[in-house]
Amino acid sequence: MAEVTPLLPTTQGTLAVTAPELATGGESRSLWYYSWRRLKRNKLAMAGLYMTIFIVLVAIAADFIAPFDPNLQVLEYSTMPSGFEGNIILVKNDIEGRDPRPIPIQSYRMEGDQIILETDEGNTLRLPLTKLAGDSEDEWHKQPTYLLGTDRYGRDVLTRVMYGARVSLSVAFFSELIAIFIGILLGALAGFFRGWVDDLIMWFTNVIWSIPSILLVIAITIAWEPGFLPTIVAIGVTGWVDMARIVRGQFFSLREMEYVEATRALGLKNTRTIFRHILPNALGPIIVIATAGFATAIIYEASLSFLGLGVQPPTATWGQMIYDGYGFIAAGTNWGLTIYPAAAIILAVFSFNFFGDGLRDAFDPKLKR
Repeated sequence: MAEVTPLLPTTQGTLAVTAPELATGGESRSLWYYSWRRLKRNKLAMAGLYMTIFIVLVAIAADFIAPFDPNLQVLEYSTMPSGFEGNIILVKNDIEGRDPRPIPIQSYRMEGDQIILETDEGNTLRLPLTKLAGDSEDEWHKQPTYLLGTDRYGRDVLTRVMYGARVSLSVAFFSELIAIFIGILLGALAGFFRGWVDDLIMWFTNVIWSIPSILLVIAITIAWEPGFLPTIVAIGVTGWVDMARIVRGQFFSLREMEYVEATRALGLKNTRTIFRHILPNALGPIIVIATAGFATAIIYEASLSFLGLGVQPPTATWGQMIYDGYGFIAAGTNWGLTIYPAAAIILAVFSFNFFGDGLRDAFDPKLKR
């Protein structure tokens, strides 16, 4: 016999609950409880959630866990392979307040109050001990390991991938907030009031829909000066169309529910009905669309950075790293300069998409019947 999915009445509409869930006990549970139970049974979705959390934690803690400064250049170590071990001496910078300057060496020895350095170029340098950046050997002598190698400027690739995650996730988060705000506002107005309001908003939505999103993002960025804030705004103001359509469809159905009719009978204002009673019941699809929007925003940010229209150097971004390294693929060397940031983008996009697909199934179990 086919499984029956009864609709349980709630104070704010109806809730789809499957028979096995109904049989677990007589206690009434919320939509979020059953959605979380279904989400936990989806292994791909949980893997996407855990990987998303990992990427977010790496981005937040980059200042503490990254082995180097993302913009530290050691030109003598340009385009070194993965696992390369360096040998450097840190000396005080001539400019007050600047970070110590690294000097790559082959070996060194102490003579009185001086240190003699044998550099990688075969030169010999004599420096007074007072020039060293630190009081002990552990402070001014380092033997760093570049786990993912270095780029053409001698910067650590692993460090820049970590800091690139911060930029990509920041752009995706704030641009998606803009898209969510615009999409919910326009979709709610169109779905609730209908009539000429719906016609006007959907006409504007279709105009934006007809323009390729990436071209619109590029046009806005070019019109504005490329940078962090313009990138966020450009992606945000072009990514609300899907959100508006979904919210409009949800409002079309929810505005006919009994509890909405009750708000009209009580004489509540339309704004309260929209944002206090209807919108909370549409949060499921909104969250699903938002996770997909995150993945799209990451791709757009990387595309803009690759074209030189996004966040500007020397800030580490995944798109800029791919641009700096893709020429080495044609030369057949240092493929990692492109593969590592590209792999980070793929991992982030897959994580958000798997999690988003799991949320869709969790909020609407009828899709899996």
